[in-house]
Amino acid sequence: MATPLIQMALDSLDFDATIALAEEVAPHVDIFEIGTPCIKHNGINLVKELKARFPEHLLLVDLKTMDAGEYEATPFYEAGADICTVLGVSGAATCAGVVKASQANAAETQIDLINVADKVACARDMVEAGAQIVGIHTGLDAQAAGDTPFNDLATIAALELGVRISVAGGINQSTVQDVVRAGADIIVVGAAIYGAASPAESAREIRELVDAA
Repeated sequence: MATPLIQMALDSLDFDATIALAEEVAPHVDIFEIGTPCIKHNGINLVKELKARFPEHLLLVDLKTMDAGEYEATPFYEAGADICTVLGVSGAATCAGVVKASQANAAETQIDLINVADKVACARDMVEAGAQIVGIHTGLDAQAAGDTPFNDLATIAALELGVRISVAGGINQSTVQDVVRAGADIIVVGAAIYGAASPAESAREIRELVDAA
């Protein structure tokens, strides 16, 4: 198994603060995620700026597309996004639209299983529709209620769908190796890095833990 990629969630609404945080943690992460609130607030110019500054990093735009998949995703892929997300609850047609846009730009589509009732059926359907990454995502509200992504990760990994699995949901230094061992290909870390006294040091610690797992 290849060493999992570390995805850094950039969730601030502040354009300059987002760029500064990316600069700080860049040596230790593989993917920059422009979080949903961040992309809604800052728009496509942030995609262009991050791509220009970090051409060696993958760039994920967390659109959480719900409808008009191809139409919504196309300009973000054209601006430099390597991956865009589409909600599993949107259905196969919307997912296929994002996939079409990604293929036109030599990029990838990630299906986000947040709030999907039947995650197994959805993952299978969306992979069949062309999604290259399945995202296990325990949202902030669910985390506050005590939920974790571990059970869903085990369930989806057991399907052996032949695509990468991304995992997000309160992952930190104490849990990241468990996520690696459970089969994650992409590990999404947010608050454990950007909320630390030294984001760069926290990102370095997580990188070392992932590499050692």
